[in-house]
Amino acid sequence: MTKTDIKHRRCIALMVVLLIFGVLLSFRIGRYPVPLQELLGILGSKLGLVGEAFWTKQMESAVWNVRLPRILLSVLVGACLSAAGAAYQGVFQNPMASPDILGASAGAGFGAALAILIGLSSLYITLFAFAASLCTVALVFTVSRHAKGDRVLGLVLAGIMISSLFQSGTSFIKLVADPGNKLPQITYWLMGSLSGASWSDFGIIMLPVTAGILPLILFRWRLNVLTLGDDEAKALGINAHRLRIGIVVCSTLVTASAVSVSGMIGWVGLVIPHMMRRIVGSDYRYLMPASMLGGGIFLMAVDNISRNVSSSGIPIGILTAFVGAPFFLWLITGKGDHYEH
Repeated sequence: MTKTDIKHRRCIALMVVLLIFGVLLSFRIGRYPVPLQELLGILGSKLGLVGEAFWTKQMESAVWNVRLPRILLSVLVGACLSAAGAAYQGVFQNPMASPDILGASAGAGFGAALAILIGLSSLYITLFAFAASLCTVALVFTVSRHAKGDRVLGLVLAGIMISSLFQSGTSFIKLVADPGNKLPQITYWLMGSLSGASWSDFGIIMLPVTAGILPLILFRWRLNVLTLGDDEAKALGINAHRLRIGIVVCSTLVTASAVSVSGMIGWVGLVIPHMMRRIVGSDYRYLMPASMLGGGIFLMAVDNISRNVSSSGIPIGILTAFVGAPFFLWLITGKGDHYEH
């Protein structure tokens, strides 16, 4: 193990500690701060480690049913979007690639808007968003198979076109929606928020998230092979095309799961992988876990700001744009570091 490897592992370990500290701190932030002793007691009681309660039922309800699922969901969504962004950037060898490149976010937005227009509950809004997101990406793959020329380029172009189509559908739904009730709800969902987070959200997305994130973690070293080119990958016994498709499918599954419960949150999958690349380099053995940890920490911090700046809560998509847009401008003007394969 080289000194660089040790340094990168220490950085990742430090980020794990920072994430745990951030989770505990998040319970202290808000209109109803929860002391650490009561917090540990409530969590311990759920695990059967604490018998007699020394906290109020209102505090237990606030911790277990409101704050804990929201904090954990912010970490999970941030980790998913960052992991997908890092994977897409490696597959397409493009620093501008982001999780919504194949239309997953546009499809989720259309599905959620349709469910809200019909008047369905929050559970069905999530299910509609997830199903529409997967259908959108499936349509992208179907169209790209008939595209001439480079397959990867055809996939990206198909994603752009299909995204535009579903965005137009979402715009039409907003046009016909009731401006006094449905339209504000649709608009707020499209801007991204975790205010309605609940344990049922985990029940919906945990299986597809696990199915998508595990291959990205276990086979992250193979992303390094893609940077060498298809001929070198073939010499190492790896089918580059099949690997790209597999990574794209897993990344899309993770993205669809995340946006179905959080709404459309931009910039996380673009900004965080670049930040982590400056810390641990371009080796995906370290970049992938670092991106997941960094994304979780970032979105958790943004959500804490969102729920405390305003009583009604600022949509997360607005806050992430305040960070992402300046970084994007810095990137495309050439003042940032060049993207390294």
